[in-house]
Amino acid sequence: MNSARKPLIAGNWKMHLGGIAGIELAAKCMDIARQNPHVELVVAPPFTAIAAIAQECEEQGEHGGHCGVAAQNMNAKSAGAYTGEVSPAMLAEAGATWVILGHSERRQHYGETDQQVHEKVAAAFVAKLVPIVCIGETLEERESGQTLTVVKRQLSAFVELLQEHVALPSAIAYEPVWAIGTGKTAGPAEAEEVHAAIREVLSAQSAELAAKTRILYGGSVKADNAKALLAAANVDGALVGGASLEAASFGAIARAAESLVVSS
Repeated sequence: MNSARKPLIAGNWKMHLGGIAGIELAAKCMDIARQNPHVELVVAPPFTAIAAIAQECEEQGEHGGHCGVAAQNMNAKSAGAYTGEVSPAMLAEAGATWVILGHSERRQHYGETDQQVHEKVAAAFVAKLVPIVCIGETLEERESGQTLTVVKRQLSAFVELLQEHVALPSAIAYEPVWAIGTGKTAGPAEAEEVHAAIREVLSAQSAELAAKTRILYGGSVKADNAKALLAAANVDGALVGGASLEAASFGAIARAAESLVVSS
């Protein structure tokens, strides 16, 4: 972890906690934010709960602390006859300030392409939403030695957009597909190898982009492995799945990041 970049811990709730339970967890996340002031927290609830959770976080913020609210996906179009889709402007109006894009589950189950990710990143910047853009290889690709090739290809689809909007915040999440929801995790050395390669691609765009962009690790991040992963030089935070659904485990991950900042 580089102390110049504030660690970002983002919780992707996926298709869970779309109602009252989500609001209750958001209130607990605000407590976590207050207890870990050197860490930036973001939660990504389902679309149905974004507005209520954004309101909860705003009200709780009057007592200190901050927790950003992200959408888990969006359509790149601003409006139109796209049944079941949600536009960037709709997310912003609901209170979201972040958006997760290109998640492997979107790529795997819904056929999202690199080009579609490019279009969504561009639309996010227009709507003033901070993108967390996901990249990562499958188990087959890792075992055949294609990890860096795949990651760099996916990154090339949108890295110029990050540079074009270098004055605005953004984040990249490296998520090895084989580690998402499986309990398997890339070790700190494996994660650092890929994160360092991503940083090199950013450096080729500009030193400023490489210095500013936070690269998160995602893939079965839990309380017991978070500190070792976050201690890697180019790991600037985590995109957390299952462990973000309970305040105790999400808080433990935030505390691991906080302890590394405080001790640096």
